[in-house]
Amino acid sequence: QFNTEKQTDQFTILYGFFEIMMYLVVGKEKSSLLDTGTGIGCLKACVQKLTDKPVMVLLTHGHVDHAMGSPEFEEVYMNHNDDYIYKEHCSLEFRKAGLEGTPLEQEVTAADFIPEAPCGTFRDLKGGDAFDLGGTTIEIYNCTGHTLGSVVMLIPEERSVLLGDACNYFTFMFDDYSTTISEYEESLKRLSGELAGKFDTVYLSHGDGNGHKEIMEDVIAVCEAIKAGNTGNITFYFMGKRPLIPK
Repeated sequence: QFNTEKQTDQFTILYGFFEIMMYLVVGKEKSSLLDTGTGIGCLKACVQKLTDKPVMVLLTHGHVDHAMGSPEFEEVYMNHNDDYIYKEHCSLEFRKAGLEGTPLEQEVTAADFIPEAPCGTFRDLKGGDAFDLGGTTIEIYNCTGHTLGSVVMLIPEERSVLLGDACNYFTFMFDDYSTTISEYEESLKRLSGELAGKFDTVYLSHGDGNGHKEIMEDVIAVCEAIKAGNTGNITFYFMGKRPLIPK
C-alpha cells in the first residue's frame, strides 16, 4: 500500500518504503510520475487511482530506491549515464539485500517485488529537456555528483523544484561513481544559477520531503568546508562501507 498526499490539483506526493517519496504531476493531457521507488508493491495501481491520463515516468537517477518500480510503466525516461547503476540495482538479489536487518525483511515476500527488467527501453533524459503535460511543464536540469546521471526537475507553473538525491540533507558522495567534491560543488553552483528566481518550494526524495530554498547554497558551503578540512568527519556504516559525515 502507498499513502498519498495531495498538495495541489496538479501535484500529489506518494509515500513509499523507508521514507522514500515519489511525486505525481497531472496536466490537462498527460501525467508524469517522478521516480518509482523500490519496486516493492504495485505502484501502477496506486497511480491509476489518482489519474486517468497517460503516465510517463521521469527518474531523478538510477538508484534502487528511486527507479525499481519503472518496469510497470511503458514510457520511462532516465539519464543513460546511470544505466550501469540501474542494471546492478534492479536485480532481485540486490533489492532483497537492501531489506536485511529492517522490519520489512520478514514482511516482504518474493511476490511483492516487481519483476526485474532491463533499462534498454528507457528513453534518455538530460538537462534542457522539457515535457508539456498540458498547462503544466516539467523542465530537466543536470546535477552530476551523487551519480553521473542525476537530474533535477522544475515545475514552473507550481514554482516548485524536485531535487531528489542530487542535493538534500544527506546526499551520498562516497560511491565509486560519485564525482569529486569539487566537481559536485561546481555542478551545484551552475544549478543554483540556472534555477535562480524560478522556485519557491523545494521537494526532496527522503525524510519528510521538504527542503528549504537555500539548501543548494548550504550544501555548497559544506563542500567548501570539506575542501578546507573544516569538518568533523564522523564515521558511519552503510552497506559494507564506512563513509564520513562532514557536518
